Amino acid sequence: MTKTLQSKLVEKKYLLTFILITSLFALWGFANDITNPMVAAFQTVMELSAAKASLVQFAFYGGYATMAIPAALFARRYSYKKGILLGLILYAIGAFMFIPAANRQEFGFFCISLYVLTFGLAFLETTANPYILSLGSKETSTRRLNLAQAFNPIGSLMGMFVASRIVLAKLESDTAAVREVGFSNLDDMTKLAIREHDLDIIRNPYVALGCVVLFVFVIIAIFVKNQNNETKENANSKGTLKRLFSNKVYREGVVTQLFYVAAQIMTWTFIIQYADRLGIDKATAQLYNIIAMGMFLCGRFISTFLMKYVNSRRLLMFFAIGAMLASAGTILIDGVLGLYCLMAISIFMSLMFPTIYGIALENVSLEDSSLGAAFLVMAIVGGALMPPLQGMIIDLGTVGSLPAVNFSFILPFICFVMIFIYGFRTSRVK
Repeated sequence: MTKTLQSKLVEKKYLLTFILITSLFALWGFANDITNPMVAAFQTVMELSAAKASLVQFAFYGGYATMAIPAALFARRYSYKKGILLGLILYAIGAFMFIPAANRQEFGFFCISLYVLTFGLAFLETTANPYILSLGSKETSTRRLNLAQAFNPIGSLMGMFVASRIVLAKLESDTAAVREVGFSNLDDMTKLAIREHDLDIIRNPYVALGCVVLFVFVIIAIFVKNQNNETKENANSKGTLKRLFSNKVYREGVVTQLFYVAAQIMTWTFIIQYADRLGIDKATAQLYNIIAMGMFLCGRFISTFLMKYVNSRRLLMFFAIGAMLASAGTILIDGVLGLYCLMAISIFMSLMFPTIYGIALENVSLEDSSLGAAFLVMAIVGGALMPPLQGMIIDLGTVGSLPAVNFSFILPFICFVMIFIYGFRTSRVK
């Protein structure tokens, strides 16, 4: 009888908690992918350079770097549930800060709002993953987490759709008439009116999202209870850090995860600028991004199937090679075919985050797992560091004989080289 219970993916007594905690995966996926296209929107309506507009990503992913470790320490001291509730509060505060940001029409205020919002996301990602693992037997924990993670790209697709059809499609600064004249060439009164309209359009989904987050907060506060098998790690943090960073595979995994997240964010953020150079408007360009996310989902199912037959480390190497080739096509091929290569990168990225995560934590003890996971979440800071650098390259206009936006994808190419090296080195260790 015990064996039968352990074989269940989610036991009946945990089902409601599992469903509610799994909904959080979609919530942070939505926030991630409604924000990526905002770089191009702010660039036009606030009359910014690509480098300055990409500070949206610096603020968004910088919040992870700031709060991942405090979130893990909070969860160790208190509980997963309290960590999640605090994360939801911070998430909602950041979302509602878009109201004064739009009223003041200050780009810096929007960046601060996103920074606070991702304090909440750092708490959610650092606590929800181990919470899902705790909801049942250890034998089914990995499968259970994979099931929960499947809802993250579903949230991402929803965020992309809202960005495309509710935000970008309604921006007056991106209409055909304005694009023909150039937003910066309009008179001051017209620009002010358009800016006020467009910033309100950008604000509205975040305010609605804040309301949804508060609703989820109330539901989780009422219906989710701390589980008996939810452990609080009271181990010495210094000892944990020493063990983690003496683990070569883990240490290099954190660095590799930083490069992966940087590549992912650059690929999905600047696809709009790449398409814009080809004369494609922002709303249509975001549809290409949605297709790329669909390819990402398909790639995840394909790679999961292939893992039955190919070692995950070697598969990581092969997918990194595929991503390098697609990046090279993005750089060297001008026109729509280059755009297709850019979209194809998403297929090869699909495997990378969970595989690097799993390889890095494979030999980390349960005692050290929450802080170990926190550093891997903290590595999301890669999404803050490299997009501004790519924006600076795009601002150059041309690099040699190549359009600068094409050449800028040399940065994701370098990231995929680093991922290949990690796959190669860990396959030799294994």
